[in-house]
Amino acid sequence: MLTNYVFLYTSIQERPELKLSFHGRKVHSLDRSVLAIEGLVAGTTLSPLIACSIDTGDRGLLSSFVERWHRETSSFHLPVGKVTITLDDITSLLNLPVIGDLHAFQPVHVDDVVQMLVELLMVTVEAATAETAQCRGPYVLLQWVRDIYERRCQAEHWTAAAHTFLLHLLGCTLFANKSATNVHVVFLETLRDLSQTRRYAWGVVMLVHMYNHLNDASISTSRQLSGYITMLQVTNMFLIH
Repeated sequence: MLTNYVFLYTSIQERPELKLSFHGRKVHSLDRSVLAIEGLVAGTTLSPLIACSIDTGDRGLLSSFVERWHRETSSFHLPVGKVTITLDDITSLLNLPVIGDLHAFQPVHVDDVVQMLVELLMVTVEAATAETAQCRGPYVLLQWVRDIYERRCQAEHWTAAAHTFLLHLLGCTLFANKSATNVHVVFLETLRDLSQTRRYAWGVVMLVHMYNHLNDASISTSRQLSGYITMLQVTNMFLIH
């Protein structure tokens, strides 16, 4: 244990702390107390993402682990040996399914993005077009998503509200990006039929994205870490203990 803490202290001195694209607080910014919403969200197997959310990230801890991340082996090279985050860790900590279908998330044209927003979030073509134009691509601002969620709840359009809630949840957790302000609309495709979301291996998708973000952050010129930082911090805390 002492060796591990000495390693952490030394690592923090070696590399400047990373900027964290952290979304912990945003996860709880949407009210899901309405029973209709809570029931729809619970049926998707994504509910654990709500509970596993830390408000702030430990920059020192995460910077030290990123410093020891090796892209070739997808593992942290620590004084005690190589360790990595596995699917078993994801299952134990998040209870997300690791067996099932994998969505390809193919690139989508902005016109298709607008259509998805109109169909699944019940916004107008004009509103969807304006938002994607402002974001300069197939993205929407998380704040915009929160505003739409409130409107759908007020109108009691529960399925559209659930789509909106889950898009926001995915944008703040599994698919958090470096912008810290927007979410890619392509993820709405997995939510089109809420009854089918259980078939996806969300744990595998989460791990792949985490590895990709660690690969990017481990580059010496990189000064930012994004992705599901809450999960990364929780698993790293387990690793040092």
